Amino acid sequence: MHEFFGTDGIRGEVGKAPITADFLLKVGWAVGSVLRESGNASVIIGKDTRVSGYLFESALEAGFLSAGVNVGLLGPMPSPAIAYLTQAFGATAGVVISASHNQFQDNGVKFFSSKGVKLSDEIQKAIEEKISSTMVSVDSASIGKAKRYGQAVGRYIEFCKSTFDKNWDLSNLKIVIDCANGATYHIAEDVFTELGASVVMINNQPDGYNINRDCGATDTKHLQQEVLDQNADIGIAFDGDGDRLIMVDHKGEKVDGDELIFIIADSWKKNGHLKSNTVVGTKMTNLGIRDALSDLGINFIEAEVGDRHVMDQLIKNHAVLGGEGSGHIICLNKSTSGDGIIAALQVLEVLCKSEQSLYNLKKKMNKYPQVLINIKTEAEVNLINNERLSDAVKVIESKLSDKGRVLIRKSGTEPLIRVMVESIDSDLAAESANYLAEIIQSK
Repeated sequence: MHEFFGTDGIRGEVGKAPITADFLLKVGWAVGSVLRESGNASVIIGKDTRVSGYLFESALEAGFLSAGVNVGLLGPMPSPAIAYLTQAFGATAGVVISASHNQFQDNGVKFFSSKGVKLSDEIQKAIEEKISSTMVSVDSASIGKAKRYGQAVGRYIEFCKSTFDKNWDLSNLKIVIDCANGATYHIAEDVFTELGASVVMINNQPDGYNINRDCGATDTKHLQQEVLDQNADIGIAFDGDGDRLIMVDHKGEKVDGDELIFIIADSWKKNGHLKSNTVVGTKMTNLGIRDALSDLGINFIEAEVGDRHVMDQLIKNHAVLGGEGSGHIICLNKSTSGDGIIAALQVLEVLCKSEQSLYNLKKKMNKYPQVLINIKTEAEVNLINNERLSDAVKVIESKLSDKGRVLIRKSGTEPLIRVMVESIDSDLAAESANYLAEIIQSK
């Protein structure tokens, strides 16, 4: 178990350990020192639009330079762009300063290897050991150099466009794009307009504080209304660091990650692109989607919650498509990490080729009503040895039979307990979820 590295790098509230400038200075030095052990090393650093990004960019930069590592500064860039650009620029590692879908008070840092994937457990362990040692700078002749890369945005835009079939374009689509005031604010418009779409942009004016605030993939109400007001064909929502995608159809209805994965899977199965005939989801993946995949003869593999676990199962099973209802969608035949823009392009390609609307495509399966309640917890809550909760779950599971299920889990990124009940009967799902939430909240 790592002391500092969580399921998605190091993340927390700005100003509280470990998300402080002095600690991230040490992290930069520690990572740089480990990378230098194999010879000369270089890293690239990207960030989202949080005000604290400037602070932590400078701290990490100083740490890397003091370890003798050269640094390329990219400025605001989506996390998946760093995964790609680490390979494109031949860097030893890529660094993203972001807390993804969280609001501006939080920040974090995650790393990609030279191949655009997460650092191995062995390297993470070596970094943690180095963090615990005394920081010693290299001599002045060995200090690293830093430069800003001006061409990074253009290269990533071209890469995204290259994942869309060049025999087609988006000229018949009007799209509303919600950038969550995050890292896609200066990229998304160019990608979609250069492929021919008519684009309306919202929440693309970041001020350092408004990232993910009442917008983006975690809150689509504004986008849903804008799609209706603009009489648009489709709405696209990203989160703060651009690795999540939620869409909205022309009727203003939200289409989540599970539904989008199904739409891509259905198309890829038909054209022979669905390697291993397999889709990877998680424990949270909707039962209706699983049933529909089964009806198409597509294997479904359930991973633990979190895109890192989805990625592990994709690699293990030689599959190329997986993700979560929250909008993490991994198309491994297109990129090395979950990428909101690239996932959106795959869905739009299906729309163009099938000549069907997103609304009609999602109707090919029946999604089970799913009720999710997030319970804030300050103190540690024991979910395992709670007899009253266990008894209540058993009663509810017997009511749901094989047409529903219960999942109670602690969040890996926030102080929350998530209660999810899924049932073909929406009223039963809501009633059951509320009852379980009351039991967890009662001392």
